[in-house]
Amino acid sequence: MTQDLTPLDTARLALQCLDLTSLNDGDTDADIEKLCRRAQSAYGHVAAVCVWPRFVALARRLLPSDIRVAAVANFPDGALDLERALADVRSIVAARGNEVDVVLPYGALMRGLSGECAEFLEEVRRASRPLTLKVIIESGELARPELIAKATRLALAAGADFVKTSTGKTKISATPDAAAVMLGEIAASGLSGAGFKASGGIRSVPDAKIYLTLAADKLGREALNPRRFRFGASGLLDDIEAVLGGQVSSAASSAY
Repeated sequence: MTQDLTPLDTARLALQCLDLTSLNDGDTDADIEKLCRRAQSAYGHVAAVCVWPRFVALARRLLPSDIRVAAVANFPDGALDLERALADVRSIVAARGNEVDVVLPYGALMRGLSGECAEFLEEVRRASRPLTLKVIIESGELARPELIAKATRLALAAGADFVKTSTGKTKISATPDAAAVMLGEIAASGLSGAGFKASGGIRSVPDAKIYLTLAADKLGREALNPRRFRFGASGLLDDIEAVLGGQVSSAASSAY
């Protein structure tokens, strides 16, 4: 599987699958301009940048066509507020974004409102077509495997292209345990095009290898490409570039 991946192999693959992200409350045009320059690494381009909807048009102007522009909707709180989510989606579509990362109303799901959550996702899917739709389930807040599995199934049933772990704004973000549950549900769905995005707290190449290995085990090695696998991160690129530049990863890990 992926145990034979060297640090260099892992770094190259992580770069190709990276959604380089800036979702700070105080982001400015200058911050997004810097992000877009970073996305065009000397070692290759990232898969996408992920920004607030108000920055989509700027990012699209600054980036080459091979780097996709993603933006968030219903972010980060995941309220059961369909009108707000649809307004975000319409803004992203109008600004020529390529991808929507929408937060599932995970609090509502925890209160047992699965039907309302399903309807919410179906409406977002309808409004976002033909853009790529990633559904953030906030796995750290859902916590229990059965809720993580249920959220993943709801996202896939609504037509999500990717199911994503986290906003990166809560105490617990991506974890290997949550990823394993989500990947298992994606595999069980039989949807050969459905993808997975690990987001939040992934800062090193050894961290990345853990998730790549899980994805390969559940979905097959052929799924390790940006059409089915993504990382959402702001700091991971630093470690990727260090490894590709011949340095040792900044994070000690047993992954190697």
